[in-house]
Amino acid sequence: MEPKKTPKGEQTRAQILEAALDLFRERGYEETTMRAIAEAAGVAVGNAYYYFESKEHLIQAFYARTHEEHVAASREVLDRERGLRERLLGVMRAKLDTIAPYHQFAGVLFKTAANPLSPLNPFSAESLPVRRQATEIFAEVITGSDTRLTPELAAELPNVLWLYQAGVILYWIHDSSPGCAKSYRLMERSVKLVLRLISLFQFPLLRPFLKELLTLVADLRSEPVPAAALPVQTVE
Repeated sequence: MEPKKTPKGEQTRAQILEAALDLFRERGYEETTMRAIAEAAGVAVGNAYYYFESKEHLIQAFYARTHEEHVAASREVLDRERGLRERLLGVMRAKLDTIAPYHQFAGVLFKTAANPLSPLNPFSAESLPVRRQATEIFAEVITGSDTRLTPELAAELPNVLWLYQAGVILYWIHDSSPGCAKSYRLMERSVKLVLRLISLFQFPLLRPFLKELLTLVADLRSEPVPAAALPVQTVE
């Protein structure tokens, strides 16, 4: 059953999530238990499980929260700008700005999320809802711009841009420069390259290459099998 959304319930839910993130940073994901999270949040263990069925659900809630923060931070530029460059640059900058407070935690989480079989992997079936929501903001970047694209490119480009964003975030996780300045430079310069590629793919001669790229992206984003549904391998 989904917990009822009341002001007190939402406060308790946020309290549990904050306690979990603090413990994940201090102890690591694997070493942190739901009991420890409940104690840190000042709630009963059963109450913690009422709001979050497992640690994996806590991380998915963290993904959802960072996405909501990203959408809110992007709203101004999306409402104001119509140029594709300004819209994409603003949304990408907003992403780095909103995840900045979680830089240390992202490094801790990466140890687990990088596992292809982990439900915390951004490409996992469990992460699909948030991944779809994150792709929608790039669809808005495109549809709200004054740039006209071929139908096939416009349809698949949001998925390409999400993969591009994932690459920038991967660099950001490992970025030790002050204020992650290198990540911001990478983002700004790579946005220019992305826009040039989009422009080039509008030419008829490059359509075959575009088709291959879009087919590749479609294969990459095909819905994976949930980790729980995978067959268990036994050693004889």
